[in-house]
Amino acid sequence: MLKRKESPFLLLLLCVCFAFVGDASVHQYRGDSFVNKGNAFVLHGGSEGIYSSLTGNSKESDVSADGESYIRFEKISFRRTEESSNFSSGPIHAIVFEVEDRETIGGSAYGGQRAVCCTADLAKLGVCLQGEVIHRPSINDPSWPQVFNVSFNQDELVATFPSKSLPITKTGMYNLYFIHCDLNLKDLVVEGKTIWKNPTGYLPGRMAPLFNFYGFMSLAFVILGIFWFSQYARFWREVFPLQNCITLVITLGMFEMALWYFEYAKFNETGIRPTGITIWAVTVGTVKRTVARIIILMVSMGYGVVRPTLGGLTSKVVMLGVTFFLASEVVELVENVGAVSDLSGKARLFLVLPVGILDAFFILWIFTSLSATLNKLQARRMLVKLDIYRKFTNALAVAVIVSVGWICYELYFKSKDVYNEQWQNAWIIPAFWQVLSFSLLCIICTLWAPSQSSTRYAFSGESNEEFDKDQTTLTLIKPSPLPSRDVRDAPEARLTQSNNGTSTGDLEEDKTE
Repeated sequence: MLKRKESPFLLLLLCVCFAFVGDASVHQYRGDSFVNKGNAFVLHGGSEGIYSSLTGNSKESDVSADGESYIRFEKISFRRTEESSNFSSGPIHAIVFEVEDRETIGGSAYGGQRAVCCTADLAKLGVCLQGEVIHRPSINDPSWPQVFNVSFNQDELVATFPSKSLPITKTGMYNLYFIHCDLNLKDLVVEGKTIWKNPTGYLPGRMAPLFNFYGFMSLAFVILGIFWFSQYARFWREVFPLQNCITLVITLGMFEMALWYFEYAKFNETGIRPTGITIWAVTVGTVKRTVARIIILMVSMGYGVVRPTLGGLTSKVVMLGVTFFLASEVVELVENVGAVSDLSGKARLFLVLPVGILDAFFILWIFTSLSATLNKLQARRMLVKLDIYRKFTNALAVAVIVSVGWICYELYFKSKDVYNEQWQNAWIIPAFWQVLSFSLLCIICTLWAPSQSSTRYAFSGESNEEFDKDQTTLTLIKPSPLPSRDVRDAPEARLTQSNNGTSTGDLEEDKTE
């Protein structure tokens, strides 16, 4: 009896391949090799979320029309070595299945270990042919999974799949695997490409909503820019350095959203990610995030508001910013440039971990600096600046709490969605971070918008505003402030006055005498 049982190697294979959905709707195979998994040789050909055709047409001849969804095989060829060309080979399978039908691939005899290729025991039961891939019809649609075969004749070095288009009439996460069970073909390689298309273009289903999202975000940045630059132009004489920094962040944000929108538009049109635009979008976005973090840290230290410079802390802030930029740039380039769809979880963790540590260090330093700045503003009774710093602190605290909550939700979402069955909602995760950062930027723009009274919030150069150098450090024990000169001299002054009084009295007594 054929038993349905999860295979450890099949689960691992699917987890690795589904962890990152294919980043290109044109999947190129350039001499890719098969990997031995259990008793089969497997090559992952792609995984993408695809929406059903808008017209509901299932005819292969009509799949090129607008509004149609399909997977097309183009010039797929398999090449073997001359040493293994002296005999005919077993079949090489191309299997396309929806993620809900994953258990229809493979089987086991008498509850034993699950296998992808038909074994002698299973062949005796008459459920499959030995040397072929085990597959059963789907309960939902007996015509799925779709399986195509090709084999080598004797002395043939190349076997080719005929060009074929597979219409998609049901929305789902579709997966393509090339599998064979012939030990003599262990050095087999594949060349060619498959094209995956959604009704609205070549963007993968997971990424398609982000196309419209970046369009809306571009419009939001334009509206924010109009507000900010109009205020900047009206009160340019009142502008102080912090407002120039905010202007830079808004400008970078406008460019980042525009670049991502045009990158997705080009991707949707051609099916291939434009490397140049992607690199620019990634780099501008990384620069914006780095500059934003540095500005928030500088504001927390009081730069431009209660102190003219950072003093000896400048080099430390710059070093932290450069390190964060390099770490973030590497992660973003690896995840976005090209068709990197099979990066393992461990490799991604290795890249993301440094960024997380640097972000935590930024947060720690920011709130330590804010605490010191608030204490000094309160002690010196700078009430206007104290009020705006309290609002700024509350906004940052809410942003950090929301971020931690969202990270927990993201971890929960990914742990429960092992096979990427929730791909239609996955776009919300990256979109949330963009919305959160934009919201925080809007709050900062509201607090420090150029106005007639902007100079009230700027450093005025008065002696009672001078902050001690290097007063924002990451020490857990705060040294008690030294008494001021006036306080130290008070007893001495009283003593001097007393002595003077005594001397004067003595002199008067002498005169009397």
